[in-house]
Amino acid sequence: MSLISAAASVANALIVHAHPEPASFSSAQADAVAKRLREAGIHVDRIDLYDLGWNPVLHRDQFLSQPGYFKPQAEQLRSVTEGTLEALTRAHLDKLLATDLLVLSFPLWWFSMPAIMKGWVDRVFVMGAAFGGEHGIFAQGGLRDKKAMLLVTTGGAEAAFAPGQVDGYGEMDKFLFHIQRGMLEFVGYDVLAPIITYSPARLDAHQRSIALQHAQLQVMDRVLSPIGQKE
Repeated sequence: MSLISAAASVANALIVHAHPEPASFSSAQADAVAKRLREAGIHVDRIDLYDLGWNPVLHRDQFLSQPGYFKPQAEQLRSVTEGTLEALTRAHLDKLLATDLLVLSFPLWWFSMPAIMKGWVDRVFVMGAAFGGEHGIFAQGGLRDKKAMLLVTTGGAEAAFAPGQVDGYGEMDKFLFHIQRGMLEFVGYDVLAPIITYSPARLDAHQRSIALQHAQLQVMDRVLSPIGQKE
């Protein structure tokens, strides 16, 4: 079976990347994964939030209707229903709805995603389109039958995230739970196992090259597997 036919269920991928340094390993990893997906015949769009200058703040000024009491989700639902959603948010939402695979690429900061990416989720996972309204949540979410995964780098070594480490940071799955369950699964995504490169700043050029190749192998392993190697 060819890579193209095996990956037929994923025709379009969207990589949303959040790192302020274009020459970072995190940025190189996003590039490498995008390249590998394209080689498999998958169309890839990439949104670089820092390069775009994305405003992470969900604000009443982004909505046509500005009532005295501002309830963001109610205004999102109203905007979707009335067709008045702010143009930039609408464009990003349309990309999200058109894609089969969402990849969130970011460095782990304070055991979570950078604020600019959380703000992208706040503004683009719109009530009435991603969930709510005519949609439910989880298995009934607006993004059901689609896949999502995290592409992450860390400052700490892998051993620091191992279970049972007295002086460790804690288990990686626990840090990613609020993203994978609370954001991605909540709106219906089938969440694939994350790709994590630990402590790339401590790698030399050869080791970085190997790590990038490993990320490319892992993304195809996730996409081609019937269950996405969910952990």
